[in-house]
Amino acid sequence: METSYIITFIGDDRPGLVEELSRTIENNRGNWHESRLSQLGGKFAGLILVSLPMDNGPTLEAELKALSASGLSVRVTATSETATRHGKAITLTLIGPDRLGIVKEVSHALAQREVNVIEMDSQVESAAMSSELLFRARIDALVPENTDMDSLQDSLDEIANHMTLDIELD
Repeated sequence: METSYIITFIGDDRPGLVEELSRTIENNRGNWHESRLSQLGGKFAGLILVSLPMDNGPTLEAELKALSASGLSVRVTATSETATRHGKAITLTLIGPDRLGIVKEVSHALAQREVNVIEMDSQVESAAMSSELLFRARIDALVPENTDMDSLQDSLDEIANHMTLDIELD
């Protein structure tokens, strides 16, 4: 019988890090299914979903934690069967001057309506002409069927006006 685990890790960015993780996973008869890996602030961090024989979980965790000698911090978490969430898929795109509170304000508006964030990517970059720092984000989410979309849009428009953002809801 197989079970699934989510591996979270962070370490100094260096060549061979992904190979080291994948070799350890394969040595424990693990199958790499999905991942989100990224360089952030000079570190390399990620999430990996793997499946492996149930009895191999503790050994995998011990071998991955042994990589801490190379500066890698790792956590292995067994997944659980949860109910599939239903709803209407939406995508939000945000862009505007970088400032404190953007993610808090938008996530609060979504949480008030029980919108489930599925994926979020964000970055801060220099604007082409002015070199002003711009915040960009893309949020994929599921909105409950009974959500008043006009009310959600009004709330996002209010945040956009207050924080000088462009927020598009698709």
